[in-house]
Amino acid sequence: MRQEDIDRINTLYHKSQSVGLTEEEKAEQDRLRKAYVAAIRESLRGNLNNISIKEKDGTITDLGKKFGGVKEV
Repeated sequence: MRQEDIDRINTLYHKSQSVGLTEEEKAEQDRLRKAYVAAIRESLRGNLNNISIKEKDGTITDLGKKFGGVKEV
């Protein structure tokens, strides 16, 4: 997500707290918030898929392959 979009989310929030939003602005705010949440989830999922755990027996469990649907290359 671009920094301009994040700035716009913040601007709309502050405006909603002070004077209120038009219906157009409410729709824009909703669209931007959904895009922001999707970007955060995608980033988190990517990070979690890159985690490997060393088990007590010395084997390595790749959580991305086990739970995240990441295929071997």
